[in-house]
Amino acid sequence: MSGKGAPELTVENCADLRVAVVAARWHEQVMDGLVDGALRALGELGIAEPALLRVPGSFELPVAAQAMAGRGYDAVVALGVVIRGGTPHFDYVCQGVTQGLTRVGVETGVPVGFGVLTCDTEEQALARAGLADSVEDKGHEAVTAAVATAAALRALAGPWR
Repeated sequence: MSGKGAPELTVENCADLRVAVVAARWHEQVMDGLVDGALRALGELGIAEPALLRVPGSFELPVAAQAMAGRGYDAVVALGVVIRGGTPHFDYVCQGVTQGLTRVGVETGVPVGFGVLTCDTEEQALARAGLADSVEDKGHEAVTAAVATAAALRALAGPWR
């Protein structure tokens, strides 16, 4: 499973961070799990009022993430799923989404949590969606990574130690 070797992240004193979640609608069952995991993680971190913006599909995530980053959010979490089909469309969408979200983070300085599943099968996506019978919760992981990065960047504003 892809989660092997992942760091154990502990994030504290982040309840005042403003976090936005942008989530695709395509593949409703998978997306419901990802969004639920993201919102649960935000609640566990004490972030009580995250913004949630839904867009049609994963390809629309970069423009939505950029809009939220430009509205003063400390972190943005992008959630989506792309499942391989019989044409090269999968490759183009995955490349566009990945490059677009990377560009948003680098150009705005706002951490973007990457919760976009790129799977060969629907079963793989369901296994990572944070559902009751899933083995991973990528929505939760994307929030934790984005908030941990926002907290690290905030620490840069303080005195060097």
